[in-house]
Amino acid sequence: MTETPPRSTRSRSPRTSRRSARSGVFLQGKAITPGMALGPAGRVEELPLPDITERYSAIGPEAEGVRLDEAVARALHQIEKMRDRLVGLPEEGREEIASLLMVYERMLGSSRLLRQVRSRIADDGLCAEAAVSEVTHELALQVSRMAEAVAHENNTQEADANLRLAGEFEEIGRRLVRNLTGISYRAFSSLPPGSVLVAEQLRPADVAMIDPARVAAVVTQGGGGADHTAILLRALDIPAILAVPNLMAQVQEGEMLVVDGHLGTVTLSPNESELRLAAESAQREAKEKRAFGRLKRLPAELQSGEDIELSANLELPAEMPMLLRNGAKGIGLLRSEFLFGEREDLPDEDGQTETYRAIVQAMDGRPVTIRVLDWGGEKGRACMRRLGLAEQVADGDNPALGLRGVRLLLRVPEVLETQFAAILRAAEPEEGVPPGQVRILLPMVTSSDEILEAREIYERVVRRLKRKGHTLPDPVPPLGIMVETPAAALTVDTLARHADFMALGTNDLTMYTLAVDRADSMVADRYSPLHPGVLRLIEAAVDSALRARRPISVCGEMASDPRVVALLIGMGLRSFSMNSASLPRVKRLIRTLTLEDCDQLRRQVMLESDPKAIQDLVRQFAA
Repeated sequence: MTETPPRSTRSRSPRTSRRSARSGVFLQGKAITPGMALGPAGRVEELPLPDITERYSAIGPEAEGVRLDEAVARALHQIEKMRDRLVGLPEEGREEIASLLMVYERMLGSSRLLRQVRSRIADDGLCAEAAVSEVTHELALQVSRMAEAVAHENNTQEADANLRLAGEFEEIGRRLVRNLTGISYRAFSSLPPGSVLVAEQLRPADVAMIDPARVAAVVTQGGGGADHTAILLRALDIPAILAVPNLMAQVQEGEMLVVDGHLGTVTLSPNESELRLAAESAQREAKEKRAFGRLKRLPAELQSGEDIELSANLELPAEMPMLLRNGAKGIGLLRSEFLFGEREDLPDEDGQTETYRAIVQAMDGRPVTIRVLDWGGEKGRACMRRLGLAEQVADGDNPALGLRGVRLLLRVPEVLETQFAAILRAAEPEEGVPPGQVRILLPMVTSSDEILEAREIYERVVRRLKRKGHTLPDPVPPLGIMVETPAAALTVDTLARHADFMALGTNDLTMYTLAVDRADSMVADRYSPLHPGVLRLIEAAVDSALRARRPISVCGEMASDPRVVALLIGMGLRSFSMNSASLPRVKRLIRTLTLEDCDQLRRQVMLESDPKAIQDLVRQFAA
């Protein structure tokens, strides 16, 4: 296994050689887990599910019910065996797979799925195989259609979540049908050590059976970057490429492969030069990985002594292991939308509390900043219609300028109240558990009245929980705001009177400042966070926050670029939250700089008026 080295230091020679030598066949797929690997192909194929030719039972509903119960019991036993295997997996991957197995167990418990299956057997006279197949297919189809609906509205996050749920229904259906018919699953234990696992499709349950010590890389014909399989492979840190067209028809058992998990390429039957270059690259990456492991334990500190706080953004709980592995000091932005995307109804207070509490406890006392639901505009519209909130969303020509963020939440205060209550309960101190430093973020704030109205709701929830006997932290978690518009950035001095802290959302701030939608190919080249207008707004916001003695951080994509972080340090920022994969690279550069280096970069940049010149200055800094 190898880990992605910094882009600036990763060798390019293997790529150049493979492209120019043309000695083998080159396949292209979706890069999932970065890393270079080489080894013989280990093809893993499974027997197909049998066709269900007889829908109706010949033995009666009671006997079919017994068969179903036995298949469910066998499936639960199989899941328990998978859980036993977690002990032998890297620590980083255990939590993701364990949480997925819990989902499977819930589906095999007192669930809608099994209730409908039993109804088809009892009321329609179907055999167990037909009932399972039809019900799981229908449920998967329902959520897949929901995914298509939200995908048309450019809400890829909610669409991906629904597609993952559809896959979970299908997986349980396949497992039950296999148990009912006696068709066994494939086994990975026969793969020779160091093999590249080659398969038509890998499902999440398959990933649970992979031994990373024996598998050099994973390549599949199906799959995508947003499904559970991809998430689990990333958690196990196995170089992986999914969605390689026509893979199984082109790769032979035992054939030597070179897998480039950075570019998403697979080289079949590489020549000696290609093998040597790939092996050298893999060795360099292994060395980088060991260096990053040591870096994790070192502070993010400038050579001049200033401490820099490096946290990670969290989109899904499944990303937690990478966050901790890369040395995040906390979660600077927990996007809570994942709780809402896969449901037919709004998550209740108890369910949200359980999820937030698990994340807070997993961080073991490190700070966790939870942003309340950021729906509206292009996000969550289909789900809101499904929940009866369609009237709250304007279908205008400019959804990004409509009812979204805190504006929407204040129109449906019961949603905000539930989320506030769940976060507060998750922050309650527990005996034997390090106290978590929980903070709450309001999205898309543009004026003081929005903060005041939200704070009134917050304080009302605090009083209600105390009356019910909850022991809340003292003081209660601070309430902060996202600074994502020019209006907010220019009035930070006013907003700071009512907000406890601030987080600069540089993605939206850039969009609103430049009037550019980077998803629009006609204007995407105009999107530049290093535009002087954006930088001056950031500098103004930081100056105002520091004068008001309010903590301020950056949690947009700008924080993922080490050289841009140096520029922002020069502007006075000391706290950054980024995607967890960027943490080692950012920390490594920070530890080579002084505050004077960063301030000098700031002075040079702020004298420029041409975005391209600014980009060149930043790119050349510390090169």
